[in-house]
Amino acid sequence: MPIPPGLQPILARVPQFAAAKALEVSELSGGITNRNYKITAAGEAYVLRMGGSETRHLGIDRGVEYGCTLAASRAGVAPEPVAFLEPEGYLVTRFLAGSGIAADRIGTQANIRRVVEAMKRYHTLDQIPGAFSPFRVAEAYAATALEFNVKLPDRLGWYLERADEIEQALYPRPFIPRPCHNDLLNGNFIDEGARLRILDWEYAGMGDLFFDLGNFAAQHEFTADQDETLLRAYFGRPAAADRAHFKLMKIMSDLREAMWGVVQMGVSKLDFDYAGYAARYFERFEAGVRRSEYAQWLVEAGT
Repeated sequence: MPIPPGLQPILARVPQFAAAKALEVSELSGGITNRNYKITAAGEAYVLRMGGSETRHLGIDRGVEYGCTLAASRAGVAPEPVAFLEPEGYLVTRFLAGSGIAADRIGTQANIRRVVEAMKRYHTLDQIPGAFSPFRVAEAYAATALEFNVKLPDRLGWYLERADEIEQALYPRPFIPRPCHNDLLNGNFIDEGARLRILDWEYAGMGDLFFDLGNFAAQHEFTADQDETLLRAYFGRPAAADRAHFKLMKIMSDLREAMWGVVQMGVSKLDFDYAGYAARYFERFEAGVRRSEYAQWLVEAGT
């Protein structure tokens, strides 16, 4: 595609692009928050990730994203960053030539084991920038949505009460935060054959590794058997408290996703049905807390 006029000055600020005799540019599809371009220069392929200024209302700090991507790339999980453009926070990484994984294949035993291997590569890092809590995110998103005059769900108070109930059950004592990705959507996995890589570290930070596990399972609508496969792949012999913690974080993943959609209704300029997206995840959250096992999970999680 021809280089859009507004893109040319941005490309000129990247040394690899400014020195190239010719550039090939194509827009990558699939993003519902950012615009992404594949740039080929001197035979090397890169991705330019451009987040809109409104993404700061989603709790995204582009400097943190860059630091997390860099750390994860050194662990062999993320694409290598080659440039970070300030003040916009645009990120340039090397292009990964692997393929995506179909949503109906990510939950096979083999792929679950590969995802766990990738998770452990970054969960065992000492430190990455930023912090993440689905409980604080849900509260912050509610406040942000009000600032943009978004009509909040009638049952929001009840949703946040359930979230507080889960948080109290999970953390009767302090826990040790670990580096987490926190947004393990299907589209964020790239299969390079020998290993999986993970894209889009914009929500990454120090957090609860069970949220990564629960988010991955919730986003791919895992069955109980797939949940157990995931837990056994990660822990070997998971305890009852591990299972309960994981199940409650699956529920919190749905609330975080729903509240993300609510904020996007007010701030996003992209053509996407955020209202329908939010409604779907609110329904899932409510179904989760109404499950017969929910009360037992609350008891077991903090043991």
